Amino acid sequence: MNNVLITGSTGRLGRELIEFFPNALTPTRNELDVADSQKVDYYVKSHLPEIVIHLAAITDIRKCEENENLAWKTNVEGTLNIVKACEKFVSECYFVYMSTPCVFSGEEGNYNEDSIPHPKNFYGLTKCLGEMIVRSSNLTYLIIRGNFVPREKWPYPKAFTDRYGTYLFAEDVAKGIKDVTDERLTGIVHIVGDKKISMFELARITTPDVQPMTLKEYRGPPLTIDMSLDTVRWKKYKIDVLKR
Repeated sequence: MNNVLITGSTGRLGRELIEFFPNALTPTRNELDVADSQKVDYYVKSHLPEIVIHLAAITDIRKCEENENLAWKTNVEGTLNIVKACEKFVSECYFVYMSTPCVFSGEEGNYNEDSIPHPKNFYGLTKCLGEMIVRSSNLTYLIIRGNFVPREKWPYPKAFTDRYGTYLFAEDVAKGIKDVTDERLTGIVHIVGDKKISMFELARITTPDVQPMTLKEYRGPPLTIDMSLDTVRWKKYKIDVLKR
């Protein structure tokens, strides 16, 4: 597979995705700041990627809420910049956009590709708008939604027992992205785990001594409580709890 561009390649998912696309273009933020339209145009015109996997985003919910301007410039304008650059210079490219279950309200859960987005926080709103930018483009596109964490020690002392998802590890989602990209799926697809679990159950896989907490103890921006996804378009993946 030639000339693949991965934006946001230094992030948790990007680092795993490089394993599946070892020859990909993986610019640093200095080399390709998606919020800078001139830099984006220059980079895309110079490299003419055949496949673009757009991961670059501010994903921290609290950070998005506290710095809406940064989140907007990166998640919304950044997506618009790279879509426009691709339309101008590589209109035949295959554009893959990584989205999130946070485009949904989190009230019902078990959302599939046909469910209607209804974001509950600013992060979810920016990703929902990013989806709309991609969908309204002239590119051949695929929007992927999935929720994942890196296979690392849980970064907090506690984890929610009453917040849920069809979680996978970043390496599993990276494998899923490679699978659906190889098939050249278009439209929207969910890359999901085959089991709905709590965040606490997820955290215990890598951090057995993590402590439980509930949303009653939480103070912060609104959260997507039930992030569980279903799929009517693709297979489900099994989270490997034994791998170390």
